[in-house]
Amino acid sequence: MRVEEKRKIWPWVVIGVLGTVVLVFLGSLVWRMVNPPIVPYVELEGPRSVIQLTISNSSGVTGVARKTLNYLRERGFDVVELSTAPDTVKLSRVIDRVGDRISAMKVAKVLGISDTLVVSDIDSMLFVRVSVILGSDVKTLSPFDD
Repeated sequence: MRVEEKRKIWPWVVIGVLGTVVLVFLGSLVWRMVNPPIVPYVELEGPRSVIQLTISNSSGVTGVARKTLNYLRERGFDVVELSTAPDTVKLSRVIDRVGDRISAMKVAKVLGISDTLVVSDIDSMLFVRVSVILGSDVKTLSPFDD
């Protein structure tokens, strides 16, 4: 290739590379607008506070509560208690404990639990916003998408 031919091709290569970079950033922007990240904060006026929750393993599978705890903590949620229930339930669910459905829906979305399985059972004595009950469908949830 002659020097003159290289000089003619070079601007097109630069334009192609810059165009690709712009398209990647534009795609990332659109993706973030369609699927915004879930922030682990309570949607109230005043100082921000992290959503606190408990996890109860009712799946009959050992270790799933600990894995779910790690998954939620990596995403900024504050898991304050783990427990194991003696009875097994079929479907995992999220329980709103203080009348804050938005926080319960955030937890459900992060875990991949359907919003139809978010229920309200107000219990101010628990001192948490949300309780998660892991059922036998636990392997279909987000923490287990290996």
